[in-house]
Amino acid sequence: MKVTKAGLPFLPLCQRLFPSSLAGLSVALLKATVLELAILAGHLLLYPSGIASERRATLALPSPDATRLPTEAKPPVVLLHGFIDNRSVFVLLRRNLAQHGRQHVESLNYSPLTCDIRTAAELLGRHIEEICERTGQDQVDIVGHSLGGLIARYYVQCLGGDTHVRTLVTLGTPHSGTRVAPLLNAHPIVRQMRPGSEVIEALRGPAPGCRTQFVSFWSDLDHIMDPLETACVDHPDLLAQNVRVSGVGHLALPVHPAVAAGIRQALDMDESDLRAATPDAVQNAVANAAQNAVRTGPQTGGLTVA
Repeated sequence: MKVTKAGLPFLPLCQRLFPSSLAGLSVALLKATVLELAILAGHLLLYPSGIASERRATLALPSPDATRLPTEAKPPVVLLHGFIDNRSVFVLLRRNLAQHGRQHVESLNYSPLTCDIRTAAELLGRHIEEICERTGQDQVDIVGHSLGGLIARYYVQCLGGDTHVRTLVTLGTPHSGTRVAPLLNAHPIVRQMRPGSEVIEALRGPAPGCRTQFVSFWSDLDHIMDPLETACVDHPDLLAQNVRVSGVGHLALPVHPAVAAGIRQALDMDESDLRAATPDAVQNAVANAAQNAVRTGPQTGGLTVA
């Protein structure tokens, strides 16, 4: 799935200054950087609105004699943000999911002072249990961006969360650890995201019988992932598919409409779909969903999928 932005006025200059292969890479990087800066500016404006935890509607609990929700009802979707962020990063994705039939979507905040992924995963587990009890559902789906995906995976894989999480979609999550920004090692959370940390090694351990299905989106221009492939789920015991996104930076992953379409496609897949599908088939299905979304939906920023 390759995502690009409308041509920039200085595109011909870049093509003259660099050989064709380098020019293509340089222009793609430039486009992604411009998009990242625009998203960062917008996110800084929205950030204050997401500091407080969202208000959750109180749903009427079913009586003991009432039947459970229909099996065809879609599970609630829980959105979990990344490092030093909050729920405001999911404003567009939440709206997108709601417009396409996801009736119950919640964005969770964890404290920016959180210093341990394992503690955050335990807190997530309590939130998930409360959501299941409140909605009458047995399971939820989770979409985690960056660190949020790592917290969710630790809950699923190491704390028994696979009983409550049907599908975990991760966006630019350092599943194998990332080496970026070594100067930030003073923060304990950053140290836990390094290759070889106790958390990363725990996720590499055996996970027989894990019932959650994983879909990870990773980008070839994600400057936070070092190496890039660390955003892929690579574990022999996990049912996982990895989807490559081209030309989209780290901050754009939870915002880009084509990626949102891919997330919806991933959430609509059940276990039999993932087990029967080849990686290419999943990649094509997600890419087709993204392509249709961009062609039929609003043309945000001249985005196209090729």
